[in-house]
Amino acid sequence: MDEKPAEAASNATPQPESAPAQAAQPTPEPAKPEEQATKTYLKAMPLRDLADLEKIKEDVRNGNILILKITALANKNIVDVSQAVNELYSFTEEIGGDIARLGEERIVICPPKIGIWREKAPAKNEPLPTAA
Repeated sequence: MDEKPAEAASNATPQPESAPAQAAQPTPEPAKPEEQATKTYLKAMPLRDLADLEKIKEDVRNGNILILKITALANKNIVDVSQAVNELYSFTEEIGGDIARLGEERIVICPPKIGIWREKAPAKNEPLPTAA
């Protein structure tokens, strides 16, 4: 006759025989990084130099919305501003994003699936809409 040690017998909790055996539930695996939803950020940054364009493009490719202040570059070289804006416009068109000017000093760039709402200006002969 086999005897169990006293320690093991005292730690065991009796299970009712009428309780149904529970099936082991699989634990969900954590989502892989490429499957996790990517968060979109709105980032404001200055455009100081043409070298900044690669970082800007990378941020937009990663799904972020950028507001660029172009004053620093404009104070250095207005030709560089024109070149930077043309390059960013072409890049945005290629990826299916959107780009617009915000006043005289800022540009906003959106990744694909995010658009910039633009209010259509009324035609010269068309009356302005009223609330009445």
